[in-house]
Amino acid sequence: MTASPAEVRARARQFATEEVAPFASQWDRDEALPRAIITRLGELGFLTGPLPREVGGSGYDNATFVGVYEEIGRACSSVRGFLAVHTGLVSQCLGDHGNADQQSRWLPALGTGERIGCYCLTEPGAGSDVASMTTSATRNEADDTWTLSGEKTWITNSGIADFAIVFARTGPGERHRGITAFGVEVPSAGWRTEPLGVEPLGHRASDHQRVLLDGLVVPDSQRIGDVGAGFGIAMSALDHGRLGVAAGGVGIARACLDEAVAHARERRQFGQRIGDFQMVQADLADIYAETEAASALVERAARAADAGAPDTTRLTSAAKLFATEVAQRAADKAVLLLGNRGYGDGFPVERYYRDVQGLRIYEGTNHIQRLIIGRDLVGKDPERKR
Repeated sequence: MTASPAEVRARARQFATEEVAPFASQWDRDEALPRAIITRLGELGFLTGPLPREVGGSGYDNATFVGVYEEIGRACSSVRGFLAVHTGLVSQCLGDHGNADQQSRWLPALGTGERIGCYCLTEPGAGSDVASMTTSATRNEADDTWTLSGEKTWITNSGIADFAIVFARTGPGERHRGITAFGVEVPSAGWRTEPLGVEPLGHRASDHQRVLLDGLVVPDSQRIGDVGAGFGIAMSALDHGRLGVAAGGVGIARACLDEAVAHARERRQFGQRIGDFQMVQADLADIYAETEAASALVERAARAADAGAPDTTRLTSAAKLFATEVAQRAADKAVLLLGNRGYGDGFPVERYYRDVQGLRIYEGTNHIQRLIIGRDLVGKDPERKR
């Protein structure tokens, strides 16, 4: 029997409450997630959650799976971020664009957590402007292989990955039409990772590294989609990722509200609970109202994705933009309300404040989301020639 959305969310909430939240601060300090938590995500069916059953998935629709992202994001953004990359960007990308052989070869191990996936798109000179990537893939006609060379940066899971989707330029000078996607099994000759050399502000338990590709040879059978179709594949995968980020923003906002309300009930100043002061109540009301609005927008975007609606990308970008900005405001208010308790890492709001900055950047900065929405609203200029 298929579990209902409420049952799936309840399972995710129990997992997040009992197996994630009590340890999230320590993982943040350790700057690593235990492999056991990834195995548990697989056992619970979350690593295959939104994939169709015919390719080994749990068969959840997007409207159901955003509840999983939200509940886990409420406890730990690093775990939620791992899931969004591994499942949303890698496994769902294979489910959408991989052929039957590729799906049967890679999805089962990704679904259990036996293999960990990463998504190699961002480069030092190509973040929001994906079409500016310089990583190259040269075809070797003699043995039907490709040789990949270049650098990727801020690649989540890359230091612990067993599988990667790598985007490379196969058509010099062709911008969007010159990018192709490849599946790469790790370790491979020509694949190397290095530390970023900087300390992340948030998501510190996540694995972020540089990927250096030096003459990495990949057979053409591991090319995902058509030659030159990589840009469209990347953008469709980012729609999945943005839903995960948006739901994670709702999770952080709810967590901030929980902490702020608990503190407002317990903390006494000037002979009364601080929650009885109208300014405090106004802040709590704002967090609550904005969080409920963000949740509704994320759900609407998820339902549009499930229906294949033409405005899915616009709604997904709007959900990512609005939910993460709501989470930013909620974290800011929560830190201020908790005072010195919010300023140190003894309470989780300090971690939420740091983590939410990444949500405003990942899968396209919020400036880029505004451009996507605005361009979609006004449409293409029929008189402009390019």
